[in-house]
Amino acid sequence: MDPASQDINLNSPNKGLGVDRTDSLSDVPVEGAMGNPANPPPPGLTEEEVEELRTELTKVEEEINTLRQVLCAKERHAAELKRKLGLNPLNELRQNLTRSWQDVQTSNAYLSASATLDDITHSEAYKKTQETLSQAGQKTTAALSTVSTAISKKIGDMRNSPTFKSFEDKMGNLKYKVVGQRGNGDAVSSPTDTTPTQENPSF
Repeated sequence: MDPASQDINLNSPNKGLGVDRTDSLSDVPVEGAMGNPANPPPPGLTEEEVEELRTELTKVEEEINTLRQVLCAKERHAAELKRKLGLNPLNELRQNLTRSWQDVQTSNAYLSASATLDDITHSEAYKKTQETLSQAGQKTTAALSTVSTAISKKIGDMRNSPTFKSFEDKMGNLKYKVVGQRGNGDAVSSPTDTTPTQENPSF
């Protein structure tokens, strides 16, 4: 049995059987092949023009591949030079940003905007607006101070009111009921105390 004609799929039902595959192989026309009658030339072009365009396309694609290979080689060489110079991507980015910022600062648009801002800050309208905002800030601060004083006074008055005194007494009674007599000066033992409260605790 010829090994080339055996089915190599181990899960196949034809495993190990000689299967003749010569009938299943046939010539399949390749798309774009020369002389393929299924692909007639585009309207307005002769066979010779189509042949010339295909030849030119092949040359252009070869040139593109060559340029890609040259570009890759140049990029590798540039990376090697940067590595030898101690330049890493972060330093390179920093230099690019610095250079870009310097370009922005020397641009006409930036200089024009800077001059306009200087004119605005020295104008009378700007000075008046600044004075008005400053006065408004001072008045707001004074108003907030007055409000906080009034609130403090109200809270003080509330503490002296009979309602608050009654509430305070009720809270004191509640504390007495929860803590008991030892809350009047005896320290409540904490869980971290090292002194035991009972001589022989029962488990």
